[in-house]
Parts: sequence; structure tokens; C-alpha cells
Amino acid sequence: MKNIFKIETGTDLKNEFIGGLTTFMTMAYIIFVNPAILSDAGMDKPALITATCLAAFFGTLLVGIWADVPFAMAPGMGLNAFFAYTLVLGQGLSWRTALGVVFISGIFFLGLTIIGIREKVVAAIPVSLRFSAAAGIGLFITLIGMKNLGLIVDNPATLVSIGKLTTPVLLGLAGLIVIVIATIKKIRGAILLGILVTFFLGIICGEVKMPAALVSMPPSLTPVALQLDIPGALQWGLAGAIFSFMFVDLFDSIGTIVACSYEAGSVQEDGTIANIDKMLEADALATVVGALLGTSTTTTYIESASGIADGAKTGWASIVTAVFFLSALFFAPLISAVPAFATAPALIIVGVFMFKNIQEIDFSDFTIAVPSFLTITLIPLTFSIATGLTIGFLSFVIIAALSGNSRKISAVMWAVGVLSAVNLYISA
Repeated sequence: MKNIFKIETGTDLKNEFIGGLTTFMTMAYIIFVNPAILSDAGMDKPALITATCLAAFFGTLLVGIWADVPFAMAPGMGLNAFFAYTLVLGQGLSWRTALGVVFISGIFFLGLTIIGIREKVVAAIPVSLRFSAAAGIGLFITLIGMKNLGLIVDNPATLVSIGKLTTPVLLGLAGLIVIVIATIKKIRGAILLGILVTFFLGIICGEVKMPAALVSMPPSLTPVALQLDIPGALQWGLAGAIFSFMFVDLFDSIGTIVACSYEAGSVQEDGTIANIDKMLEADALATVVGALLGTSTTTTYIESASGIADGAKTGWASIVTAVFFLSALFFAPLISAVPAFATAPALIIVGVFMFKNIQEIDFSDFTIAVPSFLTITLIPLTFSIATGLTIGFLSFVIIAALSGNSRKISAVMWAVGVLSAVNLYISA
């Protein structure tokens, strides 16, 4: 193992194991949350548990062996919300067609990575717009979490208002406090801890019924695996959706890889990152396989940094994390019993994590401030990540061009602006 994964001075197999376990503990909440979100689109929840675990297992194992880095992958937050609430519930697509969109975006993504265009697209879009996209998606996920909790409800006069403080709502708020305090105290697996505390409080209060068995064989994948409708996704009207999946995964992956690479000390003096091409290829291939398994876009998780901080330095830690995801398959009855009010706090706190990057946006420059503000606000207000991104990109190009700052617009960004205009026209 030491020869295969280049385990050198400063780490050992014990540290790699501990780091891999820590990464799993900090991101295991996705096993609960992803099926909860995608089942809102009409998909089979038990099958989604299996698909989520297998997608995480495959992506994490692949990046560990192929790129030899301590990173973990799983279906991405924000991307699963876009799948369920924008494409399926918002635009009326079937979840099978939406899976086809994910598959096609993954194929394009893989192709762009292989020929080196992926990095050029990243460089073309202003940094502030990248941060505003993350902040807007954070608000969107928080809105979904509060809705699932019952903290906010629809109101015909004001669109939304606060809901009744029922027992489930109070239990969910208690779980949110647990996550916040555990995060402040730097307790590993704070989000997972909050979900479990809320779950057990629900049992005590009679709001949750314990499953008949805690362990069983994994639920069948048949209801969701290989159910994607690729021909249905190959229509011009879905070009914007494919682009949105590619965009969000693009910056989610790049940002995470860069941040975790600095944490792992694998960034060279000239700023280059060793094996980044293999990391991006693994990310794209994991999305393709995830769509075949029956889940939304798979991406690299920032929670990998927690495992790195605990000693993970090589791909051996990723293999450990992958094995834990595989073992989680046998606890499906327990996972299925976790109610929406227990997973809702996780959505809210993930939204906080994504929103904190708003401090990096330069609001003193209106060329950037207005497009960023529109992106951040319109993603949750239109309940559509694609719409927020589209208007944000398009407004940046228009404002920069008309204000005499066209030099800020690269050729690639002009192309993105044109695609945004087309997408907005089709959506309207």
C-alpha cells in the first residue's frame, strides 16, 4: 500500500484510515438528505439510498486510485435540488428525462475535461460571479430546508410566511442548534450528529416510528437504475439545463479541488496542482455512472478537508471513505426511517456554508455588484438555479458592454452570455 499510494514521511496507514473515516463522518449526511430531496421528484426513496451510496463509493474509489488524492465524491447538494425542484417540479420534466440531462451533461463534462476547455471556462467567468452562484444556491437550499421543516409555508397574500410551531418544527430547530454548537466546538460529523439527535428526539416524542429492523440487504436499484431517458433529454429546450448542471458542477468541483489541494499541501510553487486533470476526469466519469445508477450529479465534497486535517494525504484515505459508504448500504431501514424534519437542519446549515463566500464579492464595482446581486436573489426567488445563473451571466455581459468595460468580457464569456440569452428566451 505504501508503494502504491506513495505514503511517505508525515503520514502512515493509521493516519490515512482515521482521515478517511473522518471524511465519511462529516459527509455521511448525504445518505439521508439526497434520497429525501430526489424522492420529492417522485423517485423511489429506498432505491435512492442504494444509488447514493453506490455513486459515492464509485466516485470516491475512482479518485483515490486514479488520482491518488484524499478526496471524496457523492451526489452534490444544490445539484440535487436543481434536479428535483427546478427540472422536475418546476419545468414538469419526468425524473427519467432529468436523469438523461444529468447523463448528457456528464458526457459533455468529460469531453471538455479531456480537451482542456474546462479550465478555460473557469478562468473566463469573473470570480465574484462564481461566489455569487454559490451564495445563491446556499439561499436556495436553505429555503428548501425551511420548507421541508415546516418553518415557512406558502401564503397567497405574501407568498411565504412562518408556519405553526408544531412538535416536528421544534425538533428540527433543536437539531439545527445541535449542528451549530457542534460546528463551533469543531466536533467532527456535526451535521450527521444533528440529524441523529433530531431523529432520536422524534422517537422519544412519538413523531417517528423505529423500523422493524436496523440492518438488511440493500434496497433494490431496479426502480431507478438505467431508467434515464436520453432521447427525451436531447431537445433544444433543455440545453440551458444541461449547461446549468455543467456550470454548477464545474465551479463546485474546481473550488473544492483547489481548496483541498492547498490543505493537503499538493499545490506546486507555480500554483499548479498535481494530477488535477485526473481529478476532473474522475469527477466527470462519476457523474455519468451516477446518472446510470439513478441519482443526480456526483461531485467532489469540501468535507474532504476535514479528513485531510485529520491526517489523510493520499488516495488510501479515499478508499477507506468509499468502503464506509458501501457498508452504509446495509443500514437502509434505519436511513429510510429518518423524517424530513430531521434532515431539514442539514439543508439549512449547508446553505450557511455556501453563503459565507459572499464576503469575497466586490460590491464596490457595480459592473460586478448588480449581476452578483441578481444571481444571489433570483436563484431562491425564482426557485431555479438555472434562471438565477442565466440572468446573472447575461446582465454582466450587458452591463460591462454598455458601460464601456467590454475589455472585462472574454471571448468565452461572450459565448456564455449568448447561451444565457438563448436559455432565457426558451425558458420564457
